[in-house]
Amino acid sequence: MKKKLCIVYGTRPEIIKLSPVIRLARKKNIDFFCVHTGQHYSYQMDEIFFKELDLPVPKYKLHIKSKAPYMQGNHTGRMMIEIENILLREIPYCVVVQGDTNTVLAGAMTAEKISTTHNYTGFNIKVAHVEAGLRSYDRNMPEEINRFIADHLSDFLFVPTARQKGLLLKEGVPRSWIHVTGNTIVDAVNQFLIKAKAKSNILKKINIKKNSYILLTLHRQENVDSSKVFSDILKGLALAGNTLKLPIIFPMHPRTAKMLEKFNLTLPACVKTIEPVGFLDFIWLEANSALIMTDSGGLQEESCILKVPCVTLRNNTERPETVRVGSNIVSGTNPQKILEAAVKMLKTKRNWKNPFGDGSSSEHILKILLR
Repeated sequence: MKKKLCIVYGTRPEIIKLSPVIRLARKKNIDFFCVHTGQHYSYQMDEIFFKELDLPVPKYKLHIKSKAPYMQGNHTGRMMIEIENILLREIPYCVVVQGDTNTVLAGAMTAEKISTTHNYTGFNIKVAHVEAGLRSYDRNMPEEINRFIADHLSDFLFVPTARQKGLLLKEGVPRSWIHVTGNTIVDAVNQFLIKAKAKSNILKKINIKKNSYILLTLHRQENVDSSKVFSDILKGLALAGNTLKLPIIFPMHPRTAKMLEKFNLTLPACVKTIEPVGFLDFIWLEANSALIMTDSGGLQEESCILKVPCVTLRNNTERPETVRVGSNIVSGTNPQKILEAAVKMLKTKRNWKNPFGDGSSSEHILKILLR
C-alpha cells in the first residue's frame, strides 16, 4: 500500500491547525487528499480560511451539520457513513485527524473499524491524531469524550508537550506510538502573523487601537446552551468591561447569536459585536488586544504564543501549560470571579515562555508518518 494520506477536518480550528501540515505535504509532493465534513460551513467560518491559508480545495465536501446538540450519535454516524464510502474508494495509508470534534471521532472510528477486517480484506488504514493527549477530565464536554476515544484508536499520537505523553502512558498507550512534536498552531501563527501585519486593516475598520480593547470569543455548548451560565458570563463581562474601562470586541459565533436570541438575553453595553472574521484579521485582533477572554481551547494556546494574557471562561482547561507559565487563568463562570481574573491578568507581565514548540511540528509529523 502506497503511503497516501487522508486528512479529515470539519471546523475552523482544524483547518487552521492542519494548514501547515497540508501546505508542507503539498510542497514535498506527498500523496494526500482532504475530506471536509462540513461541521462548520459558512464563508466566514471556513471558506475564507482556505484562501487566506493558501490551502487546496478539499477533494470531498460532505456538508454534514449537527441537527441538535443532544443528537451526537446522529451527527457522528452520518459522518461515518460518508467517510467510510470515501475510505473504501481511496484506501489511504493513514487518516489524519486533529483535535477533539465529532469530525475527529468519525474519522478515527471509521478508519479503525475498516481495519478490523484486515484479515480477509487486506484493508489496514492507520489513524494519526494531531494534538493528542489533551484532557480536561470533564465528561460533560463532548470534546473530552471525542479526544479520549480518538487517542485510544490511533496508531500515531502527536502530542504537544511531554505532559500529554505522560498522561497517555498512564492510560496504557504504548510508548512507541506517542510522539512529542509540539503544536501545529505555533507553525501557523509564526507563518501568518507577518502576513496579517501587512494585510489586515481590521483595527482601522472597527476603529480600535492596539492594547485598548478586550477580545472575546464564546461558543461552547456548556456555556451558551444554558440560560443561567450564559447570563452569569454576560454579567461577568459587564463587570470586567466597566471596571477596566475597555470595550470588549466580540466576533460572535452563529451558535452564540442563536442562543442569545432564544434566551432573550442582552449583551452588556461595553460589548461591541462584529461579524466573524478570517484568520489573518483574527490573529491581528488577538496580537493587538490588551486581554483575551474566551472559552476556546485554541485561543488559550494562541494568546500564549502571542504574549497576550488570557482569561478562560470555563471551570477547567485541557491546556494547563498556559496556566503554569502564567499566560492564562481559569475563571469559571461566576461574575465576580470573571472580574477578578480579568483584573489580575491585565496586570500580568508578558514574559512567559511558549511551551508548545518552536514552529517545526508539521515537519516532525510528516517525517514520522512517512518514515
